[in-house]
Amino acid sequence: MKRSDFPARRSLGLLIDPDRITGNDLPVLMKIASEARPDYILAGGSLTFNDTNLLIGEIKKLSSIPVVLFPGNLLQMSKKADLILLLSLISGRNPELLIGNHVIAAPYLAEVREKLVPTGYILVGCGSRTSVEYMSQTVAIPPDKEELVIATALAGEMLGLGMIYLEGGSGAKSCIPPALISSVRRNISVPLAVGGGLRNGKDIENAYSAGADLVIIGNGCEEDPDFLREACRVRDRLS
Repeated sequence: MKRSDFPARRSLGLLIDPDRITGNDLPVLMKIASEARPDYILAGGSLTFNDTNLLIGEIKKLSSIPVVLFPGNLLQMSKKADLILLLSLISGRNPELLIGNHVIAAPYLAEVREKLVPTGYILVGCGSRTSVEYMSQTVAIPPDKEELVIATALAGEMLGLGMIYLEGGSGAKSCIPPALISSVRRNISVPLAVGGGLRNGKDIENAYSAGADLVIIGNGCEEDPDFLREACRVRDRLS
């Protein structure tokens, strides 16, 4: 998979957290994924109890779907993924997540730089404090501060980031408001990804209709694997 082709228009990503997938869950989920065909499998999470390298290896054994690394911290770095999201948490002011960790990771990633997708990561408050906020020691932007979200996304694009990712956070009580997605979409020219709090087909449809290029689902599939089938059906219907 070429970095220039990522993400495809109206594509769907399944995010798998190595610390939330246990026992026979992965083979079952990958069987459904092989049938429903999300465009990408993303691997990563907020903590690191289990080896991300092992997870990516198992995913590749069970599926031919491209794997994208979504690293929650430096311990989750892996060269096995087809692409790597180089995340900058531009909604916060934690210097380690803006540049510090990137400096540490740069020598390790230098030989796979063709896999890197520089991504502006924007946390949007969606009803509860999430693991991402706690671990990153940052505060999400309130969803009613539309002008601040837009300005942050614009700044990310102007800095040369190749994608903007609006994230409600793992376990968010609600998803990113469609009106906010639309406003950001109108103001940037780079691809726009949306994730967090998506729990049904209508949420997926609203995100695509508002202008998301890539919709990422995670917890909803862990609780109900059939949600993945529903999400893929919505994607196919709108494509």
